[in-house]
Amino acid sequence: MLEALGLSARSGRVYQAMLDHPTDSVDDLAGRCDLTPGHIHDCLDELGGLMLVRASAEHPGRMRAVDPEVGLADMLARQEAELASRQAALAASRAAVTRMVADRAEQHAAHGERLTGLDAIHRRLEQMGRTAAVEVLSSQPGRQHAEDLDASRPGDAAVLGRGVAVRTLYQDSTRNQPHVSGYAHWLLSQGGEVRTAPTVPQRIVLVDGREALVPIDPEDNRKGALHVTEPGILRALLDLYEQSWNTAVPLGATTSDDPATGLTPTERELLRLLGTGLTDDAAGQRLGFSSRTVGRHMASIMERLNAASRFEAGIKAAQRGWL
Repeated sequence: MLEALGLSARSGRVYQAMLDHPTDSVDDLAGRCDLTPGHIHDCLDELGGLMLVRASAEHPGRMRAVDPEVGLADMLARQEAELASRQAALAASRAAVTRMVADRAEQHAAHGERLTGLDAIHRRLEQMGRTAAVEVLSSQPGRQHAEDLDASRPGDAAVLGRGVAVRTLYQDSTRNQPHVSGYAHWLLSQGGEVRTAPTVPQRIVLVDGREALVPIDPEDNRKGALHVTEPGILRALLDLYEQSWNTAVPLGATTSDDPATGLTPTERELLRLLGTGLTDDAAGQRLGFSSRTVGRHMASIMERLNAASRFEAGIKAAQRGWL
């Protein structure tokens, strides 16, 4: 159970034994866990690094287990803080990277093809799906249309049926869209993987690391797409995708509030976006929300900060290290 927090199975057994038998010596723990004293010392080093054990005040030279309500909560809080930091760093570079990719794709039209119209895009997606052999990666920001998802189902079923890995990124806001949630759970039932994040990269479809589709205009994917095959652009797209994937949350898992601030990941990202000078409409578009939803989130944040205006909320948020 503790392996999900980065603790090895062996150290997890030792930690549990220390909780259940707080007076055990190293030799006692070795016998109880069927390990050597050397293994126990290695586990104590790992537990100490994670701050799950401390020196015993009653038994000099021994270690005691930190209560799980304290130790594991602190451990989880550290991981969440690291994740928030990684998400912030990713968000800071996303706009520049996606724009660079689009510009380079335009400059290297000889290594790709410009597709105009949804029919042309759908035909190319079908071709890419038929030739996929290893993996299909996609990032789907913004609101998803039910008819587009329905049109994707046969192709996705065929790809998954051949044993090709399928990974899909949606925004957190789509968790409240029943047709998207239903489709995402269908993908999971077929063996695909789905994750969500407050913001995700521009719309991307990557197949086997050898070809990709990106929108001509990141703000309106219906204007057309570029079919990209240049290795340099594909490498940049894949790196961006993997960074986003690694900071996203698997569908079905809950996104817990930051224990230090009480902010959800979406609220933290909203504050960051507004802090860069974006309007409610622009920030909402990045998060997949309406401006009214953005207003509700900001009203909740202002109430928690006891701020009478957004300007005051920004100052207080910065003073508290929320930005």
